[in-house]
Amino acid sequence: MTVRHVEVLVEEPSAEEVLRLILPKILRGTSFQVYRHQCKEQLLKRLPQRLQGYANFLPPDWRIVVVVDRDDDDCHKLKGRPEKMALAKGLATRSRPVEGAYVVVNRLAIEELEAWYFGDWEAVRSAYPRVPDTIPAQAAYRDPDRIAGGTWEAFERVLRKAGYFKAGLQKVTAAREVAAHMVPERNGSRSFQVLREALEEMATP
Repeated sequence: MTVRHVEVLVEEPSAEEVLRLILPKILRGTSFQVYRHQCKEQLLKRLPQRLQGYANFLPPDWRIVVVVDRDDDDCHKLKGRPEKMALAKGLATRSRPVEGAYVVVNRLAIEELEAWYFGDWEAVRSAYPRVPDTIPAQAAYRDPDRIAGGTWEAFERVLRKAGYFKAGLQKVTAAREVAAHMVPERNGSRSFQVLREALEEMATP
């Protein structure tokens, strides 16, 4: 079945900014709406009620995508929370489809949204030309999803050292400015590519 519309639930405003800019590049005409929350716990707290609402009215050609940061949580346990919530409301997930069909896709940004920026350093340099082009070759940043000590903290350090955000990283501003230059296909973050693959699957007639 062709997917006509995608509802996307994210945990914070910066994720909303990124997805609003990159989803048109992936969904290729499929309509979407992004709903932001103030933090991960708020999203997860409100998710059961929201999923119940979807279960009551969702058209068959709509899909739901839930995106949360892993942070320091166990991947399987964290992803299992929205999975269980969806299944409890009778909504099949991509991990647990019914007769090959699903309604909900749950995805993690590992470890945080900023891993996606490290995965497309060309986009970062287009937004902030003074940052070094050698960052992706350095051992500490080679795998965007395994940067130690907090991905957003690492991103802030690199930008501040290059003369940006001296008063501290403005996450929504950075999200908007980096995402404007992102090319989904070249992103080196595995967690981003897993999300992209699911979205492209929806956009394929």
